[in-house]
Amino acid sequence: MHWRSTRSCSAKPTSRLPPTRSRNGCAKRRRRTCCPTTRSRRSTSSVQGSSGRCLVTRLTAVPDLHLTGDPAADALLSDNPFALLIGMTLDQQVTMESAFAGPKKIADRMGGLDAHDVAACDPEKFTALCSEKPAVHRFPGSMATRIQAVAQIVADRYDGDAANLWTVGNPDGAELLKRIKALPGFGEQKSKIFLALLGKQYGVTAPGWRAAAGDYGADGTFMSVADVVDADSLERVRSHKKQMKANAKVGANQQ
Repeated sequence: MHWRSTRSCSAKPTSRLPPTRSRNGCAKRRRRTCCPTTRSRRSTSSVQGSSGRCLVTRLTAVPDLHLTGDPAADALLSDNPFALLIGMTLDQQVTMESAFAGPKKIADRMGGLDAHDVAACDPEKFTALCSEKPAVHRFPGSMATRIQAVAQIVADRYDGDAANLWTVGNPDGAELLKRIKALPGFGEQKSKIFLALLGKQYGVTAPGWRAAAGDYGADGTFMSVADVVDADSLERVRSHKKQMKANAKVGANQQ
């Protein structure tokens, strides 16, 4: 499974349809696709960029993630690179299952999950959307702000397609890690984990990605969400994290 670089097609885009409103009040743009392709979990995806070009990200196979325990939430993560990025954004101070289930909650409330729509949503309305029970995160207010900041970067730098983060310019592992670290809230550890997740489960095998991801990129480990493929691996990752916390506590007490 490999991601191919995004390319533009020669077909002329049709005019955009007027925006609609989600039930929470955030505008969501309706688009007609400019290329004769359809969106499915095992075929080509088509999206019209802000420049009016039809951007097509082609997959030889779509990932089949199992991170949340909810097939619908996992399907969204597998299909939508922006959803996966937002799941990783939310992955702090909550369980990984809860974090990666967050994008599905947003998508359900907005009627879809698009970087341009999220970035353009009124901040107060988006915070209310994220705070609606069940909340998207333990701290919905601060995370709503962060989600919109990430969405703005995807919209501005990557033409609204999160996959362009790892395809445009064919970056190697070091460059891709640098791009990830430039996102709001993505420190060294989170960035390496996301790089490992892309490499191990999303088919993004940029040259040198394992070295750039450090220990998280190694084969046969159970250290992070990058290694979760089923219930057994989830428990092994949980055990690893508990052991790491226990070791850190012992170390702190000895100082």
